[in-house]
Amino acid sequence: MSQGAESPSKNHGWIVVFAGVGINLVLGVLYSWSVISKKIPADWNWTEADRSLPYSVACLVFSLAMVPAGILQDRIGPRVVASIGGVLMGAGLVLASFANTPLNYTLGFGVLVGLGMGFGYSSTTPPAIKWFPAARTGLIAGMVVGGFGVASVYIAPLAESLINGYGVSATMFSFGIGILVIAVGLAQLLKVPPAGYVPAGATAPVVGDAVRKIDFTPLEILRTWQFYVLWFMYACGAGAGLMIISKLAKMVDAQAGVKLGFVLVACLAVGNGGGRVIAGIISDKIGRRATMFGCFLIQAVLILLLSQASKENFLGDATVLAVLSALIGANYGANLALFPSVTKDFYGLKNFGANYGLLFTSWGLGGFMLSMLAGKVYDSTKTFTFAYECSAGLLIAAAVVTFLVTPPLHKEA
Repeated sequence: MSQGAESPSKNHGWIVVFAGVGINLVLGVLYSWSVISKKIPADWNWTEADRSLPYSVACLVFSLAMVPAGILQDRIGPRVVASIGGVLMGAGLVLASFANTPLNYTLGFGVLVGLGMGFGYSSTTPPAIKWFPAARTGLIAGMVVGGFGVASVYIAPLAESLINGYGVSATMFSFGIGILVIAVGLAQLLKVPPAGYVPAGATAPVVGDAVRKIDFTPLEILRTWQFYVLWFMYACGAGAGLMIISKLAKMVDAQAGVKLGFVLVACLAVGNGGGRVIAGIISDKIGRRATMFGCFLIQAVLILLLSQASKENFLGDATVLAVLSALIGANYGANLALFPSVTKDFYGLKNFGANYGLLFTSWGLGGFMLSMLAGKVYDSTKTFTFAYECSAGLLIAAAVVTFLVTPPLHKEA
């Protein structure tokens, strides 16, 4: 292929990357729920459990929808699937704007928005990484998913401003129409490379008696023990981070009397987005396994440090807590770059959407289990100590398990 023939493909690769970033930035409307739930009018008579329901259902549906959405993305392409995601999210938010009951809000914000996020998120990373050589997989994956990570930096204050000015219902309607237009519009820029396209700098696979099988189907990856090791590691890493994200404001208030939870959440969001890009770049240089090991171990230490924060020590200082929040966010965000990258490394690109969708179920289930644990333990003990220690223990276990991770091999006849 001539240099002149390569240029358009290279250029479109970056267009796909930035379109994916833009889509993920609007998918991050999920992070506005902490603001929206606080602003639910008192005359709607919602309990605290009611206020948690739409967000919890959205997270669960999001993770489960990644499987069918990933399969569709592999079969019919990212443009159509991402467009469906934008329509579902827009419809869900508009439906919620006409509702005032927990059930109808859960149908709109929980089920439809969760489905939309699954369809949109599953369609951004696969086409982007197909345009670039393996040596840049971590960087590209980190950039694309970084959009979702930093979304709360703008979406939460935007929701606050709109709700204060126009109310909850009008805000949900505005978000619905805006996301519909932006997500569907950017989806039209998503495309996969033409058949036979080889990224500049790509190397040919090594041939031998025992060689890597290039492309695994979803059923085939379920027959590899590596999938279950990766699933466990992802559940531990993502679950620990989601536990902190869901309870951070309450934790620092209860332990250190710090009332600036929203500032710490913003710090965590910046770290979340930046950690995805940085971890992706590092893993391209030193390998996925070494990067995972470091992130799991550092996150365990950070969570144990946060558990000791109080008014009586320096860890309870607002500035120190801001740094801890950003670092915890960065190590959580690293998971969202490392695991799609290792899925591509181990199982190939042909069925990447479906394969990563299966692995992504660990994100939802891990987050639910540890977030619920944190809440239940606090209700009974009025302390998050056990939740901290449990999360740190799981992270250490995940770090140890990284030594078992090796690429699946396939014996050629």
